[in-house]
Amino acid sequence: MACSELGSIHSGAIADRRDRAMAGTSTSAIPAVGLTVFGCSPDEAVVFREAGARLGASPTIVESAVCETNAELARGSRCISVNHKAQITAAALLALSEAGVEYISTRSIGYDHIDLDHAERVGISVGNVAYSPDSVADYTLMLMLMAVRHAKSTVRRTDSHDYRLNETRGKELRDLTVGVVGTGRIGTAVIDRLRGFGARVLAHDKPSHAGAEYVALDELIEQSDIVTLHTPLTADTHHLLDHHRIKRMKTGAYVVNTGRGPLLDTEALLSALESGRLGGAALDVLEGEEGIFYADCRNRQLGNEALVRLQRLPNVLISPHSAYYTEHALRDVVENSLINCLNFENGRTA
Repeated sequence: MACSELGSIHSGAIADRRDRAMAGTSTSAIPAVGLTVFGCSPDEAVVFREAGARLGASPTIVESAVCETNAELARGSRCISVNHKAQITAAALLALSEAGVEYISTRSIGYDHIDLDHAERVGISVGNVAYSPDSVADYTLMLMLMAVRHAKSTVRRTDSHDYRLNETRGKELRDLTVGVVGTGRIGTAVIDRLRGFGARVLAHDKPSHAGAEYVALDELIEQSDIVTLHTPLTADTHHLLDHHRIKRMKTGAYVVNTGRGPLLDTEALLSALESGRLGGAALDVLEGEEGIFYADCRNRQLGNEALVRLQRLPNVLISPHSAYYTEHALRDVVENSLINCLNFENGRTA
């Protein structure tokens, strides 16, 4: 069973914990619920301990990502929290089930790192979290502006004390058409920001935002100066922007991806960029990012030739899946992951 929305199990006990915490009274009368937090960075651990004390949870912190060999560390916890940075294999899910785990709260919106069908087969439910959409929306707009103003090449030149103007002038968003693929919470927040810049906005999804003109995907691709991706990664959206669709984009157009790397066919994108057909790209996510993003790779081979080729291009911006990473969003992620686990515990024991 997968929980598509945060807080799908209502819990009076969680409301009581919150009320006590907000009132400044002790929650010690309610026994703390134990859970194991895998893939927990030091900054997350601080927030987990603070929020856990406030909500009545007792988190056991494990720095490494969950895997088959360390799943036994969760024994005694029916609920665990995991991050999105590593795939959770079928073997790991089986080991977690054998250790007594019944619920996984992923500290992400997407589920693509977890085999939901296999989790269900071994008796584990999975839930995601909501967090501030403003984190990714702000970052998306930043990437758009950096792309159309040639920020990468400008910064590279000034770093070497070359202060001449670029021969290619930048563009203003009010003169451009921006196509937003996916208008959930993040896509909607992106549209709200684009309206402030005066851009024409096209959207592809189930119509849900009055500030956008909803069109078919191919029409959006053909008319947009910038295409930005905010749809979940599924079997249907894998390589949503493939060779054929990238060929239909405007000459000089830009691609922005802060969603998931495999939404975009990297080889097709590289071909269009290296031939000069596209104006540039700004990518916070990338196919094959696993084991590279979030790691110090200064003294080793990347093992991802596409990433190396992209980074050589002066009109391509790469960042390491960091659009979500703000103080506000981190607090949201941690607290909502705890609440997921607490709700699960209460729903199963009430």
